[in-house]
Amino acid sequence: MEHFYTIQGEGFYQGKAAYFVRLGGCDVGCTWCDVKESWLAEKHPLWQVDEIVSEVGNSGAKICVITGGEPLMYNLAELTVKLQANKIRTHVETSGAYPLSGNWDWICVSPKRFKLPLDECLKAANELKAIVFHRNDLRFAEENAAKTNETCKLFLQPEWSVEKEMLPIIIDYVKQNQQWEISLQVHKYMNIP
Repeated sequence: MEHFYTIQGEGFYQGKAAYFVRLGGCDVGCTWCDVKESWLAEKHPLWQVDEIVSEVGNSGAKICVITGGEPLMYNLAELTVKLQANKIRTHVETSGAYPLSGNWDWICVSPKRFKLPLDECLKAANELKAIVFHRNDLRFAEENAAKTNETCKLFLQPEWSVEKEMLPIIIDYVKQNQQWEISLQVHKYMNIP
């Protein structure tokens, strides 16, 4: 759908320079999705893997984040192998609703109620980023965290449209459940993609 060099705005790598490759296509259907224009893959141009790798390499980025839409709808093995051959770290941001493909240096799973994550994705996750739209999402976050590995970083992130209402709830929750950390969408504060 699009690709650009920017700053990672959320999660464990927040504040790091990263090249984002947003793939078109998603059937998870989050009502609060902020890139609904990514849902229909056929609305976006096709790129060859070598073209993408070249764009990332020319930017000077050391990290490439593959996101969507839902990136794991596709086999990402060739793309990740070629990025890593060029000494570029490969990160994926996924709902975890599809099986893992590709060679990943970092896996961020953001589980969605609309299409539940696979256990294999939760077990492999380096980072679990649970979006909190309402208080019940804290229970959903805990249910998914219980399926991750012991080194997985756990983040609670307020959904942008209700951030002012949810952030105080998340702050109190993290103070009482210190295995969790808070993730904010700082790229939105900085007005960058």
